[in-house]
Amino acid sequence: MNRWLNLHAINPNRKTLKSVDGAERTWIKPAGFDTGVKTYNSLTKQKEPLVLAQERIATWYSCGPTVYDHAHLGHACSYVRFDILQRILSRIFEINVIHVMVITDIDDKIIQRSLEQNISPTVLARMHEEEFKRDMQALRVLPPAVYMRVTDNIPQIVAFIKRIIGNGHAYVTSQGNVYFDTQSIGNRYGKLYLTVSCILGAQDKRDPRDFALWKASKPHEPHWESPWGQGRPGWHIECSTIASSVFGSQLDIHSGGIDLAFPHHENEIAQSEAYHQCEQWGNYFLHSGHLHLKGSVEKMSKSLKNYVTIKDFLKSYTANEFRLFCLLTRYRSAIDYSDASMSEARSTLSTISAFCHNAQAYMQGHLQCQPIEEGILWERLSATQSSVRKALADDFDTPKTVDAIMSLIHHGNCQLQPTAKVDGPRSPAVFGAMLSYVREIMDVFGVDLLDRKEVHDSSGVLNNVVEELVHFRSEVRKFALSVEDQAPQDPLTGSEIQKRHPQPDRVPLLNACDAFRNNLAPLGVHIKDRGTNSTWEITRRGETRKN
Repeated sequence: MNRWLNLHAINPNRKTLKSVDGAERTWIKPAGFDTGVKTYNSLTKQKEPLVLAQERIATWYSCGPTVYDHAHLGHACSYVRFDILQRILSRIFEINVIHVMVITDIDDKIIQRSLEQNISPTVLARMHEEEFKRDMQALRVLPPAVYMRVTDNIPQIVAFIKRIIGNGHAYVTSQGNVYFDTQSIGNRYGKLYLTVSCILGAQDKRDPRDFALWKASKPHEPHWESPWGQGRPGWHIECSTIASSVFGSQLDIHSGGIDLAFPHHENEIAQSEAYHQCEQWGNYFLHSGHLHLKGSVEKMSKSLKNYVTIKDFLKSYTANEFRLFCLLTRYRSAIDYSDASMSEARSTLSTISAFCHNAQAYMQGHLQCQPIEEGILWERLSATQSSVRKALADDFDTPKTVDAIMSLIHHGNCQLQPTAKVDGPRSPAVFGAMLSYVREIMDVFGVDLLDRKEVHDSSGVLNNVVEELVHFRSEVRKFALSVEDQAPQDPLTGSEIQKRHPQPDRVPLLNACDAFRNNLAPLGVHIKDRGTNSTWEITRRGETRKN
């Protein structure tokens, strides 16, 4: 038996998994730094403590796009979800995430599309690569430490294949193809899928499960020189080579959509462990659920022609709203996309933004309220901070986190009730703490409540103009609302017996102020009257700038 298959000794951290046909697979809990986070590991089909090889450093590899067409919302969902996970690890648990992403810029689909459009495969790939990066920037997905193209790593891929052949785990056919020999690793093939179905394909394979490491060139296709003749890499070998070139023989986290688990990630594991002669290459495999169109069991896919491009989506919704949409479900769950689900995300974001606006108005003295039960709010804030950290440590439970934040906001809103007359002290500090915390958590998730996007110089002028107009309007309203005489008061309670009314000749001024407010709203300038004071905000497709 191959020496590599006999490496394991008795290990208390070894977990054995058994398939229905009796085959066994093992997973070894890594030794190293325990992050305090538990995450669902596709290798064990359950939550496991996230243990890193190096203290507070996570090596993370993800499969990037095959750049032959526009990226769609299904892609965006996976990338945004994993971006949120990486932000949580970095900001909440203080882990330095070193993220590498591959760009697949040579592939059957790229070649086919370039022939259809009569342009170079390289030009096609570069066009869509840049478009993908722009889409990710628009969605506020943090870029990896480095993007690495397949075509920039051909010599490394050839060397990687040569070593697998030398280790006895691949073979060359008479047609110039190189295949991985799945039989050479026994029952180690199938770590992600315990029962692996046969894959039909080329006729020169020894076993239907074998997969291409190198494909012999065909007429009119891009090709590179190799010891086995002209050709190009197979699909899976690129990821193993590039991940190994950066991270070596051990990888903390590998991520991708659930559709990549088999055969792509399965084959990555096989060829990487064959290359490194190691028992466990990747310690944690994280997979995101599919995005479905509401009412459909099919995932959003180009091949099914049921997709929405990211560019088209962002004409109707904002990056903030899409992130809320992703946060409302677990990252590894399937998610239904519809107008109703996006409306829920928009409504949730609106509630959060409104609270932030009202809390800020209260702190500035523009919103008058009855005395605040400050102790209760401090307790709620402390409890929320604790429950949020606990939820995020439990496989990045963002729905539970959002629920906790919304509960905190509800308790804050219950006490931010406007009143015309204020008796007693004010409590701006507690709302300052709540406001800072809500903004901080949303910022961790990549939701920018402060709207710190780049704006033109004219935006500053617009803000100042609106500020002056609203101030002028407030002075007019204050004058119009003033009365000549005080309303009579109840001698027992001291309260006004009847509501005071403005003087008749000033009613037109109030009507004009209301018309001014109502006319600006469709233009994105929203004025809210708080007694005799007013606040304002400018909104553009859900993005907000406030006074």
